[in-house]
Amino acid sequence: MSAPERLPAPGVSATGELEELLAKGELTVVGRIHEASNAVLLCSVAYGGLTADCVYKPVKGERPLWDFPDGNLAQREVAAYLVSEATGWGLVPPTVLRDGPYGEGMVQQWIESAGPGGLEGAADAADSGEADEADEADEAGADGSDGPGLLALVDGEEAGEGWKPIALAEVGEGRTALLVHADDPRLRRLAVLDAVINNGDRKGGHLLPAPDGRLYGIDHGVSFHAEDKLRTLLWGWAGEPLTAEATGVLSDLAARLADGEPLATRLGELITPVELAAVRARVARLRASGVHPRPSGQWPAIPWPPV
Repeated sequence: MSAPERLPAPGVSATGELEELLAKGELTVVGRIHEASNAVLLCSVAYGGLTADCVYKPVKGERPLWDFPDGNLAQREVAAYLVSEATGWGLVPPTVLRDGPYGEGMVQQWIESAGPGGLEGAADAADSGEADEADEADEAGADGSDGPGLLALVDGEEAGEGWKPIALAEVGEGRTALLVHADDPRLRRLAVLDAVINNGDRKGGHLLPAPDGRLYGIDHGVSFHAEDKLRTLLWGWAGEPLTAEATGVLSDLAARLADGEPLATRLGELITPVELAAVRARVARLRASGVHPRPSGQWPAIPWPPV
């Protein structure tokens, strides 16, 4: 018997195979990711001679939240994937809802990160008072190909070329540093997606740069709330005009969200009617304003911890 073929990170041609593998394959639990707030199990999945690593989040392992329905985070993760696929940007790894060893849950392909998507050394800087990230910010490519590439702490009040300011951060001993993210088109697309799905938890650790140069966002369980709960590190474009690409994507997305369209029908099975109406309203507001949203001021704008 030949050895199973291991599928690589998703591409256009592999996405359908991956969805079928994740949905129908045999899940084998390999371990648990203890840093996560909910139960997150690392698994392997095998089906039809194909194998892949994946993450399994059983509904039974979800901690109740005061502002989201119980046992509903897995559905929101799948909904985020569907919206991501509808944009054509492929920013969320293939994700399905299925039964598993511990009951129904979300299963998503594991992405082997090419490097840290979060802020490298941020915790050390906060503990020791060292905020000497300016040199790293200058050296790291904004495309994420070298060094941290996506987030950095810099001295002073200017982000520097190729970077966008987020906020001033206290780093100990009375010092502050400017938290910045790369002026990267992949991040900018993700900022638009987050605005559409109302992502309440876009941390640095939820950014996964893949070896092939693609960028993925993960952990979308606290998305799609009907009220404004957008919390993200990607505020660098707030108030700036949307790109022509994003404008076109939003126009197409609005059509796909119309009653009776496959995307709208599937989302209606995963989120509430009020939340689906809110998705349509957010897309309409983005199209009407033509700019990236600003923090509302009614909700903490940056998740904690940020990385």
